[in-house]
Amino acid sequence: MTVLVTGAAGFVGYHTTLALLARGEQVVGVDDLNTYYEVRLKEDRLARLAAEPGFSFTQLSIADREAVTGLMAREPGIDRIVHLAAQAGVRFSMIDPYAYVTANLMGQVVMVEAARHLKGLRHFVYASSSSVYGGNTKMPFAESDPVDRPVSLYGATKRADELFAAAYAHLFGIPQTGLRFFTVYGPWGRPDMAYFSFARAIMAGRPISLYDAGTLRRDFTYIDDIVAGILGVLDRPPAAGEGARVLNIGNNRSETVKHLVELLEAGLGRAAIIEDTPRPAADVPDTFANIDAIRALTGFEPRTPLDQGIPRFVEWFKGWERATSTQ
Repeated sequence: MTVLVTGAAGFVGYHTTLALLARGEQVVGVDDLNTYYEVRLKEDRLARLAAEPGFSFTQLSIADREAVTGLMAREPGIDRIVHLAAQAGVRFSMIDPYAYVTANLMGQVVMVEAARHLKGLRHFVYASSSSVYGGNTKMPFAESDPVDRPVSLYGATKRADELFAAAYAHLFGIPQTGLRFFTVYGPWGRPDMAYFSFARAIMAGRPISLYDAGTLRRDFTYIDDIVAGILGVLDRPPAAGEGARVLNIGNNRSETVKHLVELLEAGLGRAAIIEDTPRPAADVPDTFANIDAIRALTGFEPRTPLDQGIPRFVEWFKGWERATSTQ
């Protein structure tokens, strides 16, 4: 049977698709290849996927219900969906909130409606975010914590996605799991994220903005650990009547952004030019994942600490920058 992966040209979608193909799955990938960050990176990811047996790709928007319905009609073998497509970025949600409503709200409804009409659906796994915890101060964040204090529009859309999932599970019995990702990083990552943009600025000799002197803390989670968690969850759908699950997936360790910068400096062999900047209202001071639930379900254990993951990213980053600078 076949797995549908939305956002297949994105960071997490690309790595998840590779892992599915590596274990012999047939994968149908979709992505709209939008211009939120450079399309060349998405196209290069897709080119690597296209070289693998068992992969097919359709460019479409998940908010386009006619296009999604048509795809489902052409691919009757789909029995699992990994829904990773979304409009990402906390700060950009204050610039263009409409993009988030389209991709994250309408897109979620379109995909779960498609799942509802899919005969033989085994599991619908979708991306949520640690941003749903908003202004919470109890650490580590646990799935049982209240999530009614959003501090970003992005976080609000991701919480809405979870509520849509819960309603569809209740009404139609769709087996669903939402994964609250915590600060995913690694090779082939997103240029809008701090670690990637910091690396580019350090190499170019440009200053970087470090909020509150780098004291903000994040649960940085390496991409290979994220993918292992996604596949582990995908293979374990909720039992009938269990409803829609929501699980944290993180490194179970909170580290300062200052330490992240120090690791980038060491890997790149250059000192960062740092500008201390006040923390924006949409940024929380700390994230930290309690992973007891996903560990109990799948045996999930993050294996890549930040001081190993950042050097791996830097190695890839140097090669990527060299290759793109000659094109």
